[in-house]
Amino acid sequence: MHDLVVVGAGPYGLSVAAHASAAGLDLRVFGRPMASWRDHMPPGMFLKSEPWASNLSDPRGEFGLAAYAATRGTEARHGVPLPVGFFASYGLWFAERAAPPVDERVVTAVRTCPGGFRLTTEDGETVLARTVALAVGVMPFIDIPAPLRALGPEQVTHSSHHADLSRFAGQDVTVIGAGQAALETAALLSEQGTAVRVVARSSRLVWNTLPPPRRRPVGESLRAPHTGLGCGWKNWLYAETPGIFRRLPESTRARIFTSALGPAGAWWLRERFEPAVEVRLGESVAAAAPAGGRVRLELISTTGRVETVETDHVIAATGFTPGLERLGLLDDGLRTALRTVGASSAPEANAAFESSYPGLFLAGLLSAPSFGPSMRFVYGATYTAERLVAGVRRRVGARGGPLAKVRQRQGAAEERTSVG
Repeated sequence: MHDLVVVGAGPYGLSVAAHASAAGLDLRVFGRPMASWRDHMPPGMFLKSEPWASNLSDPRGEFGLAAYAATRGTEARHGVPLPVGFFASYGLWFAERAAPPVDERVVTAVRTCPGGFRLTTEDGETVLARTVALAVGVMPFIDIPAPLRALGPEQVTHSSHHADLSRFAGQDVTVIGAGQAALETAALLSEQGTAVRVVARSSRLVWNTLPPPRRRPVGESLRAPHTGLGCGWKNWLYAETPGIFRRLPESTRARIFTSALGPAGAWWLRERFEPAVEVRLGESVAAAAPAGGRVRLELISTTGRVETVETDHVIAATGFTPGLERLGLLDDGLRTALRTVGASSAPEANAAFESSYPGLFLAGLLSAPSFGPSMRFVYGATYTAERLVAGVRRRVGARGGPLAKVRQRQGAAEERTSVG
């Protein structure tokens, strides 16, 4: 029985694995490394986060993004966006050096068993573990607006479904949303010759501004400190104090999780987007239906006006919402046993990222309703990995597993040395 099985091999899963391996835990890691970044983002996309805020985490800090850039003869510079493909390659480089070998099979089921958990892989193998860390990323939690859900995949997709947008060249596409995914997808579509419009409920688009230099006069830094989530003291609190966020009332956490760091476009995208893309603000999809090989959308404005638009395809760039009902790999008994955050269906986590079921740990977006907005970004990986692995070590040690035996042997050796 392994001490820990990590389900997922994205930035959070790999960071947890790196810390767990360094701690001497008996460990398995499952998942396609950096799958979301390799398989669900089209060429031409860039990281929105600053390079220095996009490090995967290893205990000694040896394998950061800057170290990888140096091996490629380049530099990860503040204020210069990095291609998503470059970041995905960095994650693979990190996995080879900081984490144990990754088993790329999919884990299809997680069940409880005496002493821990029984996991089943896609080809039927059973793996036993004392503890499990769910680092499943965002793909299980895609959101598509209710009026679009009855349409088939040839008519509507989520923005994360596309590693290649070329199939839409020469077509008419409607993108739903006002965040970076929506705006960058629309820009890429326009640049390849697609007629594209963006439909957004908000009354205006929000654009991030060019970040100030890392080194600034003390007064400027005090007024708006740099953080891994952007400048400003509110962002600093989200980025640097997830433990304090977790102590807030559940209703407050739920409100901040759904409203903080709202949809916005990157500063470097604006000049590409604005001249090229039609924008319909203050509108949302009221109804959608197939129409002779196309899609007919009924758009309702905030004033109640309804207009009809026909389009070849709809891309919903409408984000991700963590919820237990979407975690099909958990068996029903385990899923229903988990305590949730307030009225949401997101699982609650303690200070060590452990769910209410002993030994089941949460990482990444799953933990964001407990720890705040930083868990929606790579920046939260260090905070998570350090505390989660410490929690696993306590849990495994308490069960008398290999870690406890190692400590017993170390203690005996030290005693013999002192006697000698």
